[in-house]
Amino acid sequence: MLPTKAIPLTAAVLLTGSGAAAPMAPAPPLAPAPPASALRLDGSGACTFPAEQIAGTPWSLQRVLLDELWQGTDKGKGVRVAVIDTGVDTKNPQLAPAVDKKAGRDFLTKGKGGDPTDDQVGHGTKVAGIIAARPRKGTGFVGLAPNATVIPVRQNDAENSGDSDTMAAAITYAVDRGAQVINISQDTTKPLSATSALARAVREAIGHGVVVVASAGNDGLDGTARNTYPAAFDGVLAVASSDRNNERASFSQSGSFVGVAAPGVDIVSTVPGGGQCTDNGTSFSAPFVAGVAVLLKEKHPHWTSAQIVTQIEQTAERSVNGHDDFVGWGIVDPVRAVQESDLAHPPSAPTPDPGPARAPLPDVPPFSLAETPHERDRRYATYTLGTAAILVAAITGTAIVLRDLRRRRGGNAPS
Repeated sequence: MLPTKAIPLTAAVLLTGSGAAAPMAPAPPLAPAPPASALRLDGSGACTFPAEQIAGTPWSLQRVLLDELWQGTDKGKGVRVAVIDTGVDTKNPQLAPAVDKKAGRDFLTKGKGGDPTDDQVGHGTKVAGIIAARPRKGTGFVGLAPNATVIPVRQNDAENSGDSDTMAAAITYAVDRGAQVINISQDTTKPLSATSALARAVREAIGHGVVVVASAGNDGLDGTARNTYPAAFDGVLAVASSDRNNERASFSQSGSFVGVAAPGVDIVSTVPGGGQCTDNGTSFSAPFVAGVAVLLKEKHPHWTSAQIVTQIEQTAERSVNGHDDFVGWGIVDPVRAVQESDLAHPPSAPTPDPGPARAPLPDVPPFSLAETPHERDRRYATYTLGTAAILVAAITGTAIVLRDLRRRRGGNAPS
């Protein structure tokens, strides 16, 4: 359970010089308010930056035919995506032209003057790069929607100072600034009700047609299914992590709320100051899916959030016909999601695959051999034993009869 913040206290204790606890006078009663829940980042954030460029194409992009993915799109141009995170650095040349600095906001700095592009952790810069990093000579890394516009919202830091209330405010702010897709690579395992500030903010965003994508969390090593928030709220596309084998990454949180999985192991992305580094976590799976959502938003601006989420889930690569708690509806397939989206009536909920067609079972019962050689040998052995037992019984019975006859004859002889 994560620590909570701003819990109202009606009494406290003061340590005396002896170490004993002495009660203090009760504080005046406070207006009842549910405590805000701290949110943690779903990625390690470990990296030295600025960094050198990574020349090759990351494995997660090697599996995506980018030319085919972008066919019929303008690579996300015109779509605004909010990255609610630790900030988005604009010194990295792959992100400088992508970020709308004037639209951003810092929710951690008290008062005015906070800089949403001051990412001291690097986490938000990596998230933004996976979505919208521009191509650059010397590296094979690029965002899935490299013409999208990023709204930087700084809401958390390395100490996990952000909570559910600041997240709710950040979501509302992003919607007001025209965000069409929101990426949240943070979570809390503290249960949040449908009446919480965060739940209301998510509900209102989805009601405005915004696609909300959130990471599932990294507490999956014990295999226990549990809800994380905001990923588990209705309408949010919750993203788990997959590895190079298209299987759930061991750390990825499982649960019935998981929508899809996406690459989350050895993920390359941009870092503050320039260059790229490699990291792990569902934090970096979520923006992979958010990039797909951006392309779908560009291609189908009038689709509802539910229709875009369903398209991503329905086209995912599945190992089972339906949904499971580990990878949801499957591993996201960006090309199929975007290129197979020309639907007259896009669905608003995914459905299980029908599976392969099966011929009706024949009305002919199978026959088996009446007796195998092994069964015959056992039968013969049984007969032999039975016959031997009968013979022994007969011999024994005959001997008893003869003995009794001799006794009777002996008893009737003359004296």
